[in-house]
Amino acid sequence: MIDYRLLQAMAAVLEQGGFEKAANYLHLTQSAVSQRIKQLEHLLGQPVLIRSQPPKATSLGQRLHNHLQRVRQLEAGLELSANPEDLIIRITVNADSLDTWLPAALVLEDYPLLRFEVSVEDQAVGLRRMKQGEVMACLCATPEPLNGGDVIPLGVMRYRALASPAFIQRYHLTPPEPAIFHQAPCLIYSREDRLQHQFLADVAGTEPLYTHHLPSSEGFIKAAKAGLGYGMMPELQVADELQAGHLVDVMPGYSLDVPLYWHFWQMESPVMETLRASVARAASTALY
Repeated sequence: MIDYRLLQAMAAVLEQGGFEKAANYLHLTQSAVSQRIKQLEHLLGQPVLIRSQPPKATSLGQRLHNHLQRVRQLEAGLELSANPEDLIIRITVNADSLDTWLPAALVLEDYPLLRFEVSVEDQAVGLRRMKQGEVMACLCATPEPLNGGDVIPLGVMRYRALASPAFIQRYHLTPPEPAIFHQAPCLIYSREDRLQHQFLADVAGTEPLYTHHLPSSEGFIKAAKAGLGYGMMPELQVADELQAGHLVDVMPGYSLDVPLYWHFWQMESPVMETLRASVARAASTALY
């Protein structure tokens, strides 16, 4: 059984940004905070903090911090000792949702002091952070729930293969000839982003030869408008560019629908239940 006073000392160092601030927050001496963390590390047989400025959690420390947050949420739901200001919700989501419809879902009127720590992973791989205990919920494209978890479908995000008119003219993509698409430069968000590969497999049975890796959703669109390459982009994010003619379909009529799912633990706190309902509502108005 873990002594939660030790976990609270570790959490205070991470949340306050240092040992001295944690000591002031907990009304302890700095030495007492340090001793509690050393005791925790001795019990576990490995470090929970990286002594940097500010201190950072190790992989184990992050999982323990996440566990403590879940305990705090359950206490808040039972109207026990949890302070709303102490509640931190860690979730991992795909970049395109974060850049379009998701932020509105994070505004919870019942929990105005709730804090979010959002990490971004490709929709095909984000679930691994939840499996490792690093986050409390995950928005991704995987329908199978984790052991001890549950999942709800949210809808699909529609992607289209787009480029600037000048790019299409430069690479002679009008009329669209699938056989030459793989020779044109392709924009890819990350190593895990396979949407462009799926597009080429669908229309030409091949893979891209030349790629640019651009890990920025906004930069991805700007690069396409500038003529650096073509790529798969969510309709939600490029409506204005399509209407203005800055971006056009490289294969008219083609679209790729990516399903999105919200993963959560079956032992769900009232805070996480409220968040799940808010996410579902926002998705129902934004996604197909």
